[in-house]
Amino acid sequence: MNEQQILNFIKKKSQLPKLIVIYWPTASWKTALSLKVAELIDSEIISADSRQIYKQLNIWTWKITKEEMNSIVHYMIDIIDIDKDYSVWEYKQETEKIIEDISKKWKIPVICWWTWLYIDSIIYNFKLPEVEADWEFREKMEKLRLEKWNEYLWEMLNKVDSDYATSLSPNNYRYVMRWLEVFEKTWKSKLELKQKNEVKYDILFMTPYNWDRQALYNKINSRIDEMFKDGLLDEVKDILKKYPKDSFWLNTIWYKEVIDYLDWNIS
Repeated sequence: MNEQQILNFIKKKSQLPKLIVIYWPTASWKTALSLKVAELIDSEIISADSRQIYKQLNIWTWKITKEEMNSIVHYMIDIIDIDKDYSVWEYKQETEKIIEDISKKWKIPVICWWTWLYIDSIIYNFKLPEVEADWEFREKMEKLRLEKWNEYLWEMLNKVDSDYATSLSPNNYRYVMRWLEVFEKTWKSKLELKQKNEVKYDILFMTPYNWDRQALYNKINSRIDEMFKDGLLDEVKDILKKYPKDSFWLNTIWYKEVIDYLDWNIS
């Protein structure tokens, strides 16, 4: 951690509220750096992770524990249940309010970055559409998906917004369905709707990554071992007692594989 860089940023005069963003990549000790920075400047941390917002998804998401927080206030962790939807627009609205509240305490918020769309909505101040959920449309899309499978929905999106479709896997069907829903309401592509406004913050970007790829891969592999030692199987079993297997955030790497293992589909 470059303490002098941080101190210079604090002293720098700016017309905009300041943010410190800890970024890139997975398993690069971003959490540890965010804690060090927040402790150094006596501040608070905002998570920008689209999975850590969900309750009970703890081990696979490498969610920070209360003990690891070391009394530093954290936001945007464990805020909704697994079966609930949460849009980038909602994240942007809530996080900007938190940033404002922290700044009023004469503190510089520290954002720990995992999810690109979340942090982009803050950094570049994207104007995102507020499109309420249309459950009738979603039920229709889900019925279509079950009849013709994920690729069919993806092709539907590709016909109306190929730029966004090519950034998604057909297996990310919730994202595909959501943007079909938005398009149905707005008749605009994601690029058309994702408008940049004037930047709202003065930002210091910091990363703990030192470009040692082998060390990073070793860290990822060791984390996978740790997840199972820490009880990933039991976590999934507990979640399945309350939520169906096809819940969106259970259809992701590791949770999906663990469910297949519990169902004897893989060994």
